[in-house]
Amino acid sequence: MGYLKDLGALYLAGNYQRFPVAFVRGQGSRLWDEEGQEYLDFCAGIAVCALGHCPEEVVKAVREQTERLLHVSNLYWTEPQARLAQKLVEHSFGDKVFFCNSGAEAVEAALKLARRYAYLNHSPEKTRIVALKNSFHGRTYGALTATGQPAYWEGFEPLVPDFVHIPANDRKALREVLGEKVCALILEPIQGEGGVVPLEQAFLEEARRLCDRFKALLILDEIQTGVGRTGRLWAYEHFGIEPDIMCLAKGLGGGLPLGAMVAREEVMAALTPGSHASTFGGNPVACAAGLAVLKRVLSEGFLEEVRLRGASLARKLEDLAREFPGRVRGVRGQGLLLGLEVEKGLAPEIVKRLFARRILATAPKPEVVRFSPPLTVAYREIDALAQALREILADL
Repeated sequence: MGYLKDLGALYLAGNYQRFPVAFVRGQGSRLWDEEGQEYLDFCAGIAVCALGHCPEEVVKAVREQTERLLHVSNLYWTEPQARLAQKLVEHSFGDKVFFCNSGAEAVEAALKLARRYAYLNHSPEKTRIVALKNSFHGRTYGALTATGQPAYWEGFEPLVPDFVHIPANDRKALREVLGEKVCALILEPIQGEGGVVPLEQAFLEEARRLCDRFKALLILDEIQTGVGRTGRLWAYEHFGIEPDIMCLAKGLGGGLPLGAMVAREEVMAALTPGSHASTFGGNPVACAAGLAVLKRVLSEGFLEEVRLRGASLARKLEDLAREFPGRVRGVRGQGLLLGLEVEKGLAPEIVKRLFARRILATAPKPEVVRFSPPLTVAYREIDALAQALREILADL
């Protein structure tokens, strides 16, 4: 191990199982470690580096903002925050934006907003929140409780009361659980940490219909799917429905910590002064980065190119499924958030062997290898990944 890895192992908390590498530089879809070795990145900081590493427009925006204003808190207005909120509203269903620093904070804000909205507009007893099994919404207590994977709960119970989990895409279970006591239903359009599991059109339509019927808020967690990741600006655009609240982070900051909760005006009105806050939320530097990211993603032809690149990667992975039917079970996902379903237990080994070839990917489940490269990934880099996977699968 190199000096930086030894230093980190000595002083950092041991809550991460890290790969034996320390990165010191990045550009586009490439990273370089402290020994100067080059890596191809199909992880992108877990779908964070939407425009790749150190994109020129984001670096420029951040540099210029750091020379003007770093922080003043939300006791005052700042230009980058106001302009980013305007951009998010102009290009989404929402009317108002609350800024924070991470996806878990955005989810926490959404859960608090849902309960407060029900308290102010319906009944103090309307507190139940419905989430999905196999979901992932974050590590803070509300977000952790919404996360439908008990492995994440171990040692942290009791969790927040009045949450219910149902299977994804189970419309019967949805009909049985939605009722007058439910204040919100929270869903990921594609369950990212759950193994790249897309929700079905009919399930999402039923969710919207039932939320309307029982006056519950539909919260979409687009932390991993938002900001162009699926080939549309927001994943909900694929389904012809709109949420009441949307949670964002990851790609929004292009590499800087930035989260947001977008909501309809009537709903966001429940957040009155003093009801919720974030000292660093909407920091001018992070918002300047977010503005640069959105400007690029919304530029002419960008999202169409994401869809084309996603289709190219999907075809390459589907070819492997046909070549190795015993090892590879299928491909799922959308745009540049794709999962290769393999034999159970095989995914971590494939990720390990890709790493040995200096290619980065993730295994959110033992049977799923996830690919979430920069939205700017080159076709030749997709080809390089496919060839490496072919050789690894043949060797296995």
